[in-house]
Amino acid sequence: MRRTALVGGGAAGIGRAVAEDLARAGHRVVVTGRRPAALEQAARELSAETGAPVHPMVGDMADTGAAAGLLARIGEEHGPLDVLVLNAGGPPPGSVFDLGDDQWRSAFELLLLGPLRLARLALPAMAQRGFGRVVVVTSTAVRQPQPDLAASVVLRSAVTAAAKLLSREYAADGVTVNCVAPGATATERRTQVLTSRALAAGRPYEDLVAEDTAAVPAARPARPAEIAAAVTFLASPAASYINGTVLTVDGGRTETI
Repeated sequence: MRRTALVGGGAAGIGRAVAEDLARAGHRVVVTGRRPAALEQAARELSAETGAPVHPMVGDMADTGAAAGLLARIGEEHGPLDVLVLNAGGPPPGSVFDLGDDQWRSAFELLLLGPLRLARLALPAMAQRGFGRVVVVTSTAVRQPQPDLAASVVLRSAVTAAAKLLSREYAADGVTVNCVAPGATATERRTQVLTSRALAAGRPYEDLVAEDTAAVPAARPARPAEIAAAVTFLASPAASYINGTVLTVDGGRTETI
């Protein structure tokens, strides 16, 4: 049975890797994001690479009216939504005091309210059909805070708490809600964060890369495909009794038991 999956931030990085993995696993995949040209190019390339159609749909998580229209269009064109992957690019780096009110509001819409709007609309319909998977891509920073990623730490922590509450709503109806928390991953986001740190410290970028890598027991950043594999597993029927948890994918870096 081919299920329909919506992947946020599907044009690049972890989102694109998730879209590819889900398509290879037999899902009908819709990728969404804010950049039409990038989405269309990613969808074309993913369709060619996987041999399965991947469909682009523009949608801005921070737009209060976008969620309902996006889900309605998916239903009309591709059938009911079975898998919802809530993934969005991280907000700009900065400490708690570096960020102004407008930056906090923008990040709040993108990382918390936007995902909640989609989940609020999608979960009841999933429950009626007896199957649903919601996977929220967060960050290991929710367990081991990084001071220069304040907006991400605060708001991804909030969405992790919200996911835990959502996981209780329709569990008896076959709907699970889980988080995947990536550590250092070889994406543009990692480059952005390390560049920011290098500039703030007045040090060479290469030194920051070496230090960041040395802090990972696996001695390397994750490949986006490794994060995608965790998402695809949680989206599968095999993960039907995993609910309300956070799966950390970080090469052993997070220092918690």
